Amino acid sequence: MDAFVFETLPGRVVFGPNTLDQLPQEIEKLGAKRALVLSTPQRQGLAQDIANRLGDRCAGIFAGAVMHVPVEVAHAAREEAERLGADCVVAAGGGSTIGLGKAIALHSSLPILAIPTTYAGSEMTPIYGLTENGLKKTGRDQRVLPKTVIYDPNLTLDLPPGISVTSGFNAIAHAVEALYSNQPNPITAMMAEDGIRALASGMPRVARNPRGLEGRSECLYGAWLCGSVLGTSGMALHHKLCHVLGGSWNLPHAETHTVVLPHVVAFNYAAAPRAMKRIERAMGTTNAASGIFDLMTQLNAPLSLREIGMNHDDLDRAASLVMEQPYYNPRPATREDIVRLLDDAFLGWRPAMQPPGDRKPQAKA
Repeated sequence: MDAFVFETLPGRVVFGPNTLDQLPQEIEKLGAKRALVLSTPQRQGLAQDIANRLGDRCAGIFAGAVMHVPVEVAHAAREEAERLGADCVVAAGGGSTIGLGKAIALHSSLPILAIPTTYAGSEMTPIYGLTENGLKKTGRDQRVLPKTVIYDPNLTLDLPPGISVTSGFNAIAHAVEALYSNQPNPITAMMAEDGIRALASGMPRVARNPRGLEGRSECLYGAWLCGSVLGTSGMALHHKLCHVLGGSWNLPHAETHTVVLPHVVAFNYAAAPRAMKRIERAMGTTNAASGIFDLMTQLNAPLSLREIGMNHDDLDRAASLVMEQPYYNPRPATREDIVRLLDDAFLGWRPAMQPPGDRKPQAKA
């Protein structure tokens, strides 16, 4: 066996149906007395429920979280936390809300208790992102890693099937990149494979029965594993592409990860054979790239950047931004490679199945 380093991230996980009932005790374990509850405007009802559960331990609610964490929103949330004398942040929602909690913790070191309601996985990583002047910048800092995460699948039952699916592919993307990270180790690989397996199995069950607790639990478990491995690994080309597309063109986060993923996997296929075999084993497919695309098609996920609001004329600039500060990738990419990959993703072609020059868009099932 090769030598390796595996760094376990600190944190407490409380998993299972109705675990939200344990929120007051978990806040007490953190030693917090004035928690600021965060949400998006759309999840104010959940934020109010959490505030009611906390009672006197709730300092207030900030329901202004939005995608990609604009610095203006981060500043406003930090000021509100300081004004209210908050000694803890409760981030309830998806990646946007948890990302806002991280932006507060980055400068204040306030502990975060995360209550994820999607499969984004941000709650398990020390990675943060902030968007300013159309550019999204990311970093790592242990201060932004939530101290406690409550995974209650009941809170995902109302997540629409379409959002559930794209959120699940977003999580799978974390595990895929962990498998060919420049910081490999067998523990991370094992967790990444099982995370992909759980989501590939759980998402069709959610699509068939959105109110079924078993499928929701399986997806939430998979998201936990996929977020965890991203937190202990390095990001690569897929995440760089999505950070550029999301930060500079404000494309929807999970949908962007979904559309781009099979094309990056196809690009890296020959350069990361062990990773591809694990993906294929987890998904029960013979080709990682086309297997991901076929599952996207089966679940009626968006297949192209065009569908989610990208303009073809902007692909060249996107490629240039990617190349300005490239991430590690198992297969080095030229600017021309990036343009070609983005063009494939823009048109929604089934990857690596037709010869160049004879490829046609794949129609949805």
